[in-house]
Amino acid sequence: MAAIEDNNPKNPNPSETPRKRRPSLPELWFKDQQLKHAIFRMQQLQQAHSNSNSNSKNLILGGDPFSLLSDESLSFIFSKVPISQHFSNSLICKRWYVIQGQLIRSISLFDWDFLESGRLTCRFPNLSEINLGPACFRSCWSSGILMSHRLVSIHLDSEIVSDSLVGSEGVLGSRLIDRGLKVLADGCPNLSKLVLVNASEKGLGYLAEKCLILQELEIHCCEDMSLTAISGFKNLQILKLVGCVDGLYDSVVTDIGLTMVAQGCRRLVKLELSGCEGSYDGIKAIGQCCQMLEELTLCGHKMDGGWLSALSFCSNLKTLKLQSCQSIDSCPGPDEHLGSCPTLEELHLERCQVRDKESTKALFLVCESIREISLQDCWGLEDDIFRYAVNCRRVKSLSLEGCSLLTTEGLDSVVHKWTELQTLKVVSCNSIKDSEITAELATLFSVLKELKWRPDSRSLLASSLAGTGVGKKGGRFFKRMVNMVDKRK
Repeated sequence: MAAIEDNNPKNPNPSETPRKRRPSLPELWFKDQQLKHAIFRMQQLQQAHSNSNSNSKNLILGGDPFSLLSDESLSFIFSKVPISQHFSNSLICKRWYVIQGQLIRSISLFDWDFLESGRLTCRFPNLSEINLGPACFRSCWSSGILMSHRLVSIHLDSEIVSDSLVGSEGVLGSRLIDRGLKVLADGCPNLSKLVLVNASEKGLGYLAEKCLILQELEIHCCEDMSLTAISGFKNLQILKLVGCVDGLYDSVVTDIGLTMVAQGCRRLVKLELSGCEGSYDGIKAIGQCCQMLEELTLCGHKMDGGWLSALSFCSNLKTLKLQSCQSIDSCPGPDEHLGSCPTLEELHLERCQVRDKESTKALFLVCESIREISLQDCWGLEDDIFRYAVNCRRVKSLSLEGCSLLTTEGLDSVVHKWTELQTLKVVSCNSIKDSEITAELATLFSVLKELKWRPDSRSLLASSLAGTGVGKKGGRFFKRMVNMVDKRK
């Protein structure tokens, strides 16, 4: 075994040289770590000196680490942050403020000056949805009277003496609205959804010229002549026209305006008419021109008698909704002239007056091919009126809510005629009683695919359904109920 030579002059006797201790594992690890930190620091210093971009910061000197990220990368990171933190993030620095504003796609405007001055489009250049409604009303902030509506909440002047709480003086003028719409159209050409109030033909023309991909438009306080420019929206698919709103403002949309809409918006899929006047001619024009129309909603309509028969011209209509209507059709005409909508599948009535037997009968005749009926808080829905629904023999789903005059007998007389019924929902119909359920009706319940039965708070049937499997074919609960009913007889 060869000996290791020691060239140390201070120790002439190699045999007496003390043996060196091997370094421990922690010492080796810390030694390597120090070397790595040193190398990493040298690389950073070299990169900082060689980088010609003045915006780059040296991480070691305590600079902003996000400055090394591009705007695209930072935008991607911000897009993953919860919406609740967007405002606080925009206060960090000017760069974050700008990038965060570019991520906003939908807002509601409350200050019209913010739009007209150009600050809105500069702050949020990539807006796709904007609601201008709240900013279009003049609010008296010094007043303690606050009026809340589904469209807006405003402070009212206590000295107002008028049938209309807002009226024409409470809405911004058309010229002021048009100036703001021009700024909006120039700054946000990628709008897809817009809500506005009291716009004129000129303002709508600006939007149609610049916002080529606008698909959804909601216009409040509109008149017939303001709809002249509606034909410029080539890609418009969803349109809501609000003419008159009781207590807010009173404007008029008649057959003239409906005809302009029909001839200019031939690609409409959904149309809602709220507080609009009209008649057979206006609905007929829409049905003939808007052949892609699938959903029609009438809210608080002021249509003349006979408009129901024009629904037969809507060749592709699938859903009909009536909301808050004081009457369905004041003069529907003879049954043989009504026609029908063969493609219609759904009928929804909400908060409507259905006391008139002739108009209700005409409605069910026109909608004889529907598959789904929903009646919610309909006043005057008695047994005799509900029996007209027998004409709709293809119904698969029935929903009754808040129909307090309808009895168990009236329900039973109709649902037995619907051989395709699969879903039944009865909620808050106080005249329908568990004790009046017949054996035939109980048998029908047992074969339904879905059943929700809560006619009132004292319903015993609702509490008895838990764990019985009712609502599925073959439920045993109703077999037991049938036996109980037979014993009583």
